[in-house]
Amino acid sequence: MRVFVGLGSNMGDRMTHLRDAVHSLPGLVAVSPVYETDPVGGPDQGTYLNCVAELDVDLTPRQLLGICHRLESAAHRVRTVRWGPRTLDVDILLMGDEVVDEPDLQIPHPRMRQRKFVLQPLRDLAPELVTEDLDRLGGRVRLVGTL
Repeated sequence: MRVFVGLGSNMGDRMTHLRDAVHSLPGLVAVSPVYETDPVGGPDQGTYLNCVAELDVDLTPRQLLGICHRLESAAHRVRTVRWGPRTLDVDILLMGDEVVDEPDLQIPHPRMRQRKFVLQPLRDLAPELVTEDLDRLGGRVRLVGTL
């Protein structure tokens, strides 16, 4: 199944957090360039590094969510403030044609279509999936390199 996962970090060695997580993902097909972006949500936090990874996996949404949480834990993520700073955030964006609407898991990701920091790297990997005019979306997105 074709899956897209968004990754972000704004604490510690951001590039290493992303690199370690991406290289631990199962069925890795491709990784977008890395972008530096302004934070969305919580106050008093630094800029993020964001990317999107494409996977080819035969997992259930719950199995993939478990992997995402283990990667965040491995990066010592502490969940104290919603949308606050974090060493690593790993979100399931799209998972084939799966639609999940549960309190702790929503696929497709419910806010991805409003976030330039998700859509730009997703467009790099799968332009056919991004129809939004990114210039109309707020937020600074600056290319910084690759993993």
